[in-house]
Amino acid sequence: MEKRVAVVGAGISGLLACKYTLSKGFHPIVFESTSTIGGVWTKTVETTKLQTPKAFYQFSDFPWPSSVTEDHPNQNQVLEYVQSYARHFDLLKHIKVNTKVCGIEYEGLSEDEMESWSFWGGTGEPFNSEGKWKVIVEDKQSLSTEIYLVDFVILCIGRFSDVPNIPEFIPNKGPKAFHGTVIHSMEYADMDYESAAKFVTGKQVTVVGSQKFAMDIAMECSNANGIENPCTLLYRTEHWNFPDLLPWGVPLAFLYFNRFSELLVHKPGEGFLLSLLATLLSPLRWAYSKFVETYANKKLGLYKYGMVPKQRFLQDISSCLIAVVPENFYDRVQEGSIILKKSPGNFGFCQEGILVEGEVSPLTTELVILATGFNGEKKLKDVFVSPTFQDYIMGSQEAILPLYRLTSYFQKQCINGRIPQLAVIGFSESISYLFTSEIRCKWLAELLGGAFKVPNITEMETDVKRWDEYAKRYGGKYYRRSCINALHVWYSDQLCKDMGWNPKRKKGLLAELFEPYGPMDYVSP
Repeated sequence: MEKRVAVVGAGISGLLACKYTLSKGFHPIVFESTSTIGGVWTKTVETTKLQTPKAFYQFSDFPWPSSVTEDHPNQNQVLEYVQSYARHFDLLKHIKVNTKVCGIEYEGLSEDEMESWSFWGGTGEPFNSEGKWKVIVEDKQSLSTEIYLVDFVILCIGRFSDVPNIPEFIPNKGPKAFHGTVIHSMEYADMDYESAAKFVTGKQVTVVGSQKFAMDIAMECSNANGIENPCTLLYRTEHWNFPDLLPWGVPLAFLYFNRFSELLVHKPGEGFLLSLLATLLSPLRWAYSKFVETYANKKLGLYKYGMVPKQRFLQDISSCLIAVVPENFYDRVQEGSIILKKSPGNFGFCQEGILVEGEVSPLTTELVILATGFNGEKKLKDVFVSPTFQDYIMGSQEAILPLYRLTSYFQKQCINGRIPQLAVIGFSESISYLFTSEIRCKWLAELLGGAFKVPNITEMETDVKRWDEYAKRYGGKYYRRSCINALHVWYSDQLCKDMGWNPKRKKGLLAELFEPYGPMDYVSP
């Protein structure tokens, strides 16, 4: 009998999961809560462009059309590319839009029985004849509820949507004390471009946040109001930002996304020789960071604006905290239409505006936009009906998410050994989210198809701990950010070995060492 696979979410990861499960003869049902496909690219701000060069952000079997000549396409171009992929591979008929998954519940085996397992699912197999997932969905138009019984669930819900991350405020000084308006960036992105421009025009706006989305919104406010009503960007920590990904004319991929660059860092599960080599090459690792940092300082004038981070570039790239600033961003700072203000501690509200901890006078403002990210972990946890599974998927707050071959910091970033017949795709970050999600979907499809088995639960949890140690070593306090930037090739090697593929994808030793790896290197086994 044909196995039914529920895919939750029709963003990039959901479309890839649908395509690759179909290729193995399964029957995917994709549930998408919104009215269209495309995930985070369906709603964003007008100035948003792809951060990654498009050569590293493409489907391995569906290149960008020749009509897209820009190296960093805009939101509409990316969305059309993603949607055309779904049309090309005839995926739309498998997708149910306006269908919200309210919860998933495992049926057939008791939690006590599962607790005694030594292998994922009891046998190490992806399917179990005694167990099914009950997927509870709501039609958002009719408000009717329906239940689907499926053999496997793939969660592709992402971490950058739906559940806003609201910062901690000074006690008793929350937004209710403010006489102006406070919204989250999610609400701003929900507006069409014209409505968003009208919303901020003529207002004193403060944007809270330091990442790319905060800078994009600040730029839009600057476009609308100029120096007459400057936009204040309130941030806590400086991170490394760049005008482009070509430090001193060298593509960043040649410095951080090839085999040689990964010899400079310690890796989970490495042997003695690789560990010794990473130690001996540590001065070169420092030199790489310094090379990139001096470029950012020179081109953007970070010293001048007090925006030089205290941490090394390697920590930020290992935590997916680097960004390409919007064009002319620091020119706007220079002219005064964007004001940078640091708030190292918590902040709060009063009638007139924002209270910055340690300052006497409030920051006067009329509109506050919280570009403070999303609480993806809460969204992932709340999908599960079972409190036990909720605890399993979250793991310890002192460690990365416990997902083998796809944890917060990889573990092949896909499955939790104690949750049967379920995988998570697209929850981690990388400089090429699409590339990472696609190779994981290929890995998962091979696993579902019986090409290999995962190790026992103890071995998987040991692997998770190794990645946890790596994450803490290089990501610092941001280690839970599901980021795999600094070890792309090493990570892909693990997946290839599992699938029985040759991990060496280049022609010749020099190419293998120094050429960056990208999607087109993994087109076929």
